Amino acid sequence: MFKKLTDALKKTHHKVATALNSIIPFGKKLSKADIDIIEEILITADVGVDTTTEIIDELEQRLNSGELTGEDALEVLENHLMNILGETRPIIMDIKPYVILIVGVNGTGKTTTIGKLAYRFKNEGKKVLLAAGDTFRAAAKEQLAIWANRVGVDMVAGADKADPASVIFDAISKAKAKHYDVVIADTAGRLHTRKNLMEELKKIERVSNKARAGAPDDSFLIVDATTGQNGLTQAEVFGKAISISGIILTKLDGTARGGIAVAITRKLGIPIRMVGVGENVQDLVDFNPEEYIKAMLEI
Repeated sequence: MFKKLTDALKKTHHKVATALNSIIPFGKKLSKADIDIIEEILITADVGVDTTTEIIDELEQRLNSGELTGEDALEVLENHLMNILGETRPIIMDIKPYVILIVGVNGTGKTTTIGKLAYRFKNEGKKVLLAAGDTFRAAAKEQLAIWANRVGVDMVAGADKADPASVIFDAISKAKAKHYDVVIADTAGRLHTRKNLMEELKKIERVSNKARAGAPDDSFLIVDATTGQNGLTQAEVFGKAISISGIILTKLDGTARGGIAVAITRKLGIPIRMVGVGENVQDLVDFNPEEYIKAMLEI
């Protein structure tokens, strides 16, 4: 798992660790100019302005109080990032059927992520049911069906333009009757700036609770890491509409701005739960903050 994460963060690592190591080798005493370079590196990696400002403030305070070495700077970076990212939060299915809503704008990798989740859960011995709740986008149902067939799990779908909430209600009801372990529900992903989409998601949340009290158990927002700060904006909008229990960060292997994981967690208080680290069906891993920081900083 660590190798997958390390490989996915190669571009971010090259931007952050390679640059940092060139100016803060062990034993070197840092200057104000070095701190300015560190600030630029963190900003361009999309760690976020607030986090970067705090890190730079502490580095400057240490510099003004005495010596600041490369070891000191790496320690400050690691501590700040760990305090923000927290601990690994795996999915714990303590109820049946466990209901997961997948939300996000089109193009972020929702369907692929659902397929990877289904593959993972099936390999864990769970009986999985997919719900084709994106009933408006052309071919969304067909694309999800391809994944269901590929992974070998069942799917509930309605007619084109059917009410998404009713499709998900039917899926949860079937899962209860047929003793499925988990339902993974796709949802519409039209532009996140359209109010009707947010109202639709709120309705799905209410209807899920009617189908099985307490559902959904997780609502995962899919964020494309390559979009940088746009991903943060999407997370803010979706988070105002429904209760988001975690972020799944996709396409981490395709960006040098992997610091967005820090910015999202810091800004919204929503944890990164999983990351997509490649194209293969098994390339979805639990987000481990410690490994992420090591992979990014080469600590």
